[in-house]
Amino acid sequence: MGREFELKFQADAGVISAIREKYGDFTPISMETTYYDTFDLKLFMHRWTLRRRMENGVSVCTFKRPHKDGGRGEWEVEAPNIMEGVMSLCQKGADWELMRIASGGLMEVCGARFTRLAGTLEIPGGKVELALDQGVLIGRGKEIPLAEVEVELKEGPDEAAIAFAKALAEEFGLVPEEKSKFLRAMTLAMA
Repeated sequence: MGREFELKFQADAGVISAIREKYGDFTPISMETTYYDTFDLKLFMHRWTLRRRMENGVSVCTFKRPHKDGGRGEWEVEAPNIMEGVMSLCQKGADWELMRIASGGLMEVCGARFTRLAGTLEIPGGKVELALDQGVLIGRGKEIPLAEVEVELKEGPDEAAIAFAKALAEEFGLVPEEKSKFLRAMTLAMA
C-alpha cells in the first residue's frame, strides 16, 4: 500500500499557465477516469473510491480509502477492466472486503476527462509531484469544468509538502479545494 498525501487548489487557465511558466518541464498525461460503486453505493458509504483511469491509453485501476493519519491509503494496478483490477488490488493488499462488495456488481457512477501536466520537484526536505489538471467532471450526462493544482508528496515529511503548497498558494493566489474529483463528480451525478 502506498500512502497518498496531497493538497489540492482551485485554479483557472491563467493560473495554470503562470505556474507552468515558472516551473517549466511538465509531462502531459491524457486521463479518462470512470468511478465505480455498487447499485446501493456501498463504497461511497465506506468513504472508499474505486476507479479505472486510462492514462495515455494505459488502463490503471485504483482503490483509495481514508488513512488514520489524515492521508489516504492507495493501491494501483494495471488491469484491462475493473473486475480484474479489483482482484489484483486485493492481491496487492487492499481490503478483501472490496472484492466481496464488488462481486455483487459494480456500475459506473461518474467520471472525469482531463489533461494533467505533471512534474516532479525537489523541495526543501523532500520531493513532490506538481500536477496541473484541466478538463471536465462528468455525472449523469452533465459536465462541469475542472481546473486544479495538486501538490502530492512523493518523498519526505508531510510538512515539506505543506510548506511548498502554502508558498505556491500565496504566490499564485490559490484557494484550497477540499473535495476530491470523485466527490465533485458524484455531487454532479446525484443532482
